[in-house]
Amino acid sequence: MGTACVSLCAHRTETFSTGAHIASRDASVDVVVVSHDHYDHLDYPTIRALAKTRVPFVASLGVGAHLEYWGVQAERITELDWWESYTVPNTGVVLTAAPSQHFSGRGLKSRNSTLWSSLAIRSPGHAVFFSGDTGLTTEYRSIREQLGPFDVVMLEIGAFYPAWGDIHLGPDNALKAHAMLGGVFMPVHWGTFALAMHAWDQPAERLLELAPHTGAQLLMPLLGQPAEPAHAEIVKPWWREVESAVVKPAPETEGEITLPTSVPWPLD
Repeated sequence: MGTACVSLCAHRTETFSTGAHIASRDASVDVVVVSHDHYDHLDYPTIRALAKTRVPFVASLGVGAHLEYWGVQAERITELDWWESYTVPNTGVVLTAAPSQHFSGRGLKSRNSTLWSSLAIRSPGHAVFFSGDTGLTTEYRSIREQLGPFDVVMLEIGAFYPAWGDIHLGPDNALKAHAMLGGVFMPVHWGTFALAMHAWDQPAERLLELAPHTGAQLLMPLLGQPAEPAHAEIVKPWWREVESAVVKPAPETEGEITLPTSVPWPLD
């Protein structure tokens, strides 16, 4: 679960803007994965909706306490430390938690009290990597050696800011991570929450600008659109056609707006 949810089928992927959409389709969901406990990855209303289903949960170490407190039965929760694995019942799909470079906590007194992870998802015929939230790390070489090769790698590209390089990839570092991991590159974690000062679509535009220089094959489907990673086509920038509302400043704020000279440490 994250700022964009991804439904993985045997031969395709689908993206959704929120987990609530997935929750309404529980009959088609085999497992819910939670990379860490930040608000944009562990959403209370979505968990409450999914708690009413029979879907199992796989979460990073310590995150299960949140799930159980919010109504998910303990027997449906599996917590993973890095390099530990879980086999989804009746599917042949194996989930393995792997290192990421981030942090956790939902309040000032709970910083780093639970684990954060990336995830490798492997079936008998295919393999997918999900970065979770992370900065650039050489652990990706070890992940590819131990859990790859991957058909698709889903890497976060936003929000981003130069000072956040140790905890978020952004488009530039995501391409460096992709070079270590291989596979078709499906960018995730952008365009949903306003977590930085850039335009909502800047991560996508920046990635689209840089990717041709690296040879990375991008997969960027419209939200809700099924996509075949093995037959990824030239990216169509669907986000450019999205209508955005023009918000007029209140009378007391009309005129020149002074932007801050720095961006605070992000909360996710």
